[in-house]
Amino acid sequence: MEKFTTIQGYAAPMPIPNINTDMITPKYMLKWVTKTGLSWGLFREYRILDDGSENPDFVLNQAPWREAKLIVALENFGCGSSREHAPWALYDFGIRSIIAPSFADIFYNNCFKNGLLPVILTDDEVGQVMQEAKAGRQVTVDLPSQRVSLEDGRQFAFEVTEFRKYCLLNGLDDIGITLEQATKISEFERTQQTRQPWLYDRASLV
Repeated sequence: MEKFTTIQGYAAPMPIPNINTDMITPKYMLKWVTKTGLSWGLFREYRILDDGSENPDFVLNQAPWREAKLIVALENFGCGSSREHAPWALYDFGIRSIIAPSFADIFYNNCFKNGLLPVILTDDEVGQVMQEAKAGRQVTVDLPSQRVSLEDGRQFAFEVTEFRKYCLLNGLDDIGITLEQATKISEFERTQQTRQPWLYDRASLV
């Protein structure tokens, strides 16, 4: 998982509440079993018209937001079914952070496990970021200082737990966190093999 420190870029303005996971990744994408190659389906039913062409009215098809690294939206982002494909598709498209007043719990947790930083700000702060995003001005999300910054110098602090911050800063998913203990795991297995050798005897398991 790519490390997350500071992200600066265009924030796609989506002034909509309750953007759900089916909007982010439609159900037919759930057949996909890898985390890569999913950007084609991100907001598919809104980005792409029935004839296969881009919808010119959708923000991610417009300059400069087709290069967006962030999304700013309204409350309850990521509600609906608990599909992990939603953060996978966002990440594959290049989105690394979403700014909103609130998130659905499962989506919020899945973001951290997949290299995205969901940032919770107040309604007023989100409104200020939204106006800058609509104007095509860049937004900076600084994880070490836990601040969102606008081009005119305005800054907004956000909260994140130390564990989640550590994982993002070091690019660690659940497997990565486990592998940090690889030495201790190996030591335990060597000790256990000495004390309980039958657990490692393949013949005894037949």
